[in-house]
Amino acid sequence: MEIKWVEDFLSVVDTLNFSRSAKLRNVTQPAFGRRIRSLETWLGAELFDRSSYPCTLTPAGESFVPIAKEMLNQSMQARLVLRGQLAGAQSAVRFAMPHTLLLTVFPKLLSEIEKKIGAISTTVMAGNVHDAVMALVERNCDLLICYDHRQQGIALDTERYAVLSLGKEPLRPYVKTLPSGLPKYVLPGTPNDPQPFLSYSPYSSLSRIVEKALHSSPRRVHLFRRFETDLAEGLKSMAVEGHGIAWLPASAVAREIAEGKLTLAIAPNDSEALEQGLWCEEMDIRAYRRLDGANPDIDRIWNYLKSEHGGQ
Repeated sequence: MEIKWVEDFLSVVDTLNFSRSAKLRNVTQPAFGRRIRSLETWLGAELFDRSSYPCTLTPAGESFVPIAKEMLNQSMQARLVLRGQLAGAQSAVRFAMPHTLLLTVFPKLLSEIEKKIGAISTTVMAGNVHDAVMALVERNCDLLICYDHRQQGIALDTERYAVLSLGKEPLRPYVKTLPSGLPKYVLPGTPNDPQPFLSYSPYSSLSRIVEKALHSSPRRVHLFRRFETDLAEGLKSMAVEGHGIAWLPASAVAREIAEGKLTLAIAPNDSEALEQGLWCEEMDIRAYRRLDGANPDIDRIWNYLKSEHGGQ
């Protein structure tokens, strides 16, 4: 049995609505339903009467409510004890974020935070956006930092989670700089000469944003997919070696731009594309935390972030 199944169960106890609870738990309704079924299978009893609307607890469900609350409470207490929080030992603040933000934004952000509130112990879970969001939902991290865009928004309930904007991040097409200073490949390409495209994997959060930039452009882009990965750092390395055009966050290529290794994949004389920002998008960098639970370290970090970025 998994603790998240117990949390799912208690959520439905509160809402008596599977759809509402699935949304609150940031899980698709089919997946949420399977998790409740898994709990019922493990217990050997049906917990909800699904024949009525709203659903109601069965006698077994009624009996399981106080047990579930105690199980959840004991698991949380065990976590606190093992981390030394109840003993007064220093605990690590747990962050979750995509790999790109860990490599680009987080080191500087942590320096700013520690300059204001003092040194803190931290751990970071780096992965894709979905895993990072689920880490927050399932209480496996304290603070989530991720990109937000209208094509890839983070649907967290504002009654349960607080959110702050930490700034904007451009996403632009970059390519190797030739010795002449010109880009090796330029957009938009032609039907007879499509440009090599270094692409994010379809399940990557940045993939949809790039596709939007391409399909909404008033000038059609002609590309052929040469390489695919879900890591921006992998795409950057391929672009530096001249394998094609990669859409990358500006912070991820600041050094390569300064060193003359990468440049925009737009011809210097294409004033329309440069002035209108064709094939470019802008993302929001956001921080999230749960509203329930008290932790002095997290409160200090959040208050600092709010004072610095709350007006954005």
